Amino acid sequence: MTRTFSTFLRHGALWLLLGAVPAHAADPSNGGALYQRLCAQCHGARGVPVLPVSPDFSLPTALLKPDLALLSVIRDGRGAMPAYQGQLKDREMLDLVAHLRTLKARR
Repeated sequence: MTRTFSTFLRHGALWLLLGAVPAHAADPSNGGALYQRLCAQCHGARGVPVLPVSPDFSLPTALLKPDLALLSVIRDGRGAMPAYQGQLKDREMLDLVAHLRTLKARR
């Protein structure tokens, strides 16, 4: 292996690791405000669904998906749920996910 290539690999791996770690933790308080404004009318204020097709976030098993899977649903929408890509920043969507994680604790 050439010296340049090994340097690239070492630095490239470092940048990948740094890029994978978020700079700040998600804010469940901000996520709660967004949830009340955008989500509660269908998913219920405490995660118990208003509409029969909405998932019940108050159940312990409802949020067993990784954060990135939940982020993908928020970003792209699913079924009757609208997509929020372009309306919310990724940070705000992660704040929503952090808030969702608090709902099962309040049951």
